[in-house]
Amino acid sequence: MAKYAGHETVDKNAVFIYSDNQLGYKFSDTHPFNQKRLTLTVDLLNELGALNKVDIVEPRIATDEEILLGHDSKYMDIVKKAGRGEITNEQGEQYGIGTEDTPIFPFMHEASAHIVGGTLTACDYVMQGKAKHAANLGGGLHHGFKGRASGFCIYNDSTVAIKYMQQKYNARVLYIDTDAHHGDGVQWSFYDDPDVCTISIHETGRYLFPGTGNVTERGTGKGHGTSFNLPIDAFTEDESFLDIYETAFREIVEHFKPDVILTQNGADAHYFDPLTHLYGSMKIYKEIPRIAHELAHEYCDGRWIAVGGGGYDIWRVVPRAWSLIWTEMTDQKAPDGPLPSAWLEKWQPESPVTLIPTWMDPINMYNEVPRKVEITEKNHQILEKALYMIRSIQS
Repeated sequence: MAKYAGHETVDKNAVFIYSDNQLGYKFSDTHPFNQKRLTLTVDLLNELGALNKVDIVEPRIATDEEILLGHDSKYMDIVKKAGRGEITNEQGEQYGIGTEDTPIFPFMHEASAHIVGGTLTACDYVMQGKAKHAANLGGGLHHGFKGRASGFCIYNDSTVAIKYMQQKYNARVLYIDTDAHHGDGVQWSFYDDPDVCTISIHETGRYLFPGTGNVTERGTGKGHGTSFNLPIDAFTEDESFLDIYETAFREIVEHFKPDVILTQNGADAHYFDPLTHLYGSMKIYKEIPRIAHELAHEYCDGRWIAVGGGGYDIWRVVPRAWSLIWTEMTDQKAPDGPLPSAWLEKWQPESPVTLIPTWMDPINMYNEVPRKVEITEKNHQILEKALYMIRSIQS
């Protein structure tokens, strides 16, 4: 595959892909996947003065042909019928919909096509040189498979976007996923593709859905050596998480030399997240985009696309974490100190938990982890195994 040529001129530094249409991706009022987190994030950025109207780009709706880059037609037809109330839960279960995780809801195809279209909009802005960076925080639905929904994800916008960038821009893509859950849908879509590199840093599948993402999953055929998994131990804290992330990311990007970096920014590795068992703090969400930004400029002429993902403490974690992606993207100083008082006053009455009033977390957020040394050592061993192939080539 020929190297992506790029563009010499850039209109904007970064664009923020968003519209209220993205809020239509809603399973129920009680489902843990809650797109109100987008509203909270946008409002926090507005109160901070970090997001301007001129930065916001409306997401388009992905066409059927674009969705079929990552999914088969029979599955898409089932999703459309489900959204029109034409199939039962029992009929949908073999396709992963109508389940407890991924219930059927009205107009689910249209809502999902808006999510995919948002990520494709981000891709076009970056790959056409209209912006160096683009964020579609409504995206990042990394569990969707070619013919089946999974783990709250109907269509896999990252898979579609990578296929789209390959076909339209002939791009070599590095995808890095820091969601606490393994980025399985994206990995398996490109498991034999030498021009797509997938990296997933996630809580080990011994404890957590989807149970995959072992360090031995390295790709197959021509794609062998382009799949990297770093399954870290439960109760992993900031220092070990960031050591794994930065070391792996830097070595792999140098080895793979992509044309564009796509980051999936699930915010569920935080201590407060109700569905996972990691002990991250806001410190990791400050560093994750900073390092991605730096490496995008070093290796990809700045081409960086960021999508959202998991994140189930929508009040205390996601708005702060995702706001830090945008402030990093736009070269604004990372906010510190207290959150905007207007934001706290507006949302505290609705929040079921006491909001964290500062950008960083309280120092004594949790009790000392008794197995810290053991966990750190186990994680380091995983890092060594994951990077063995690269390091053996270099030596």
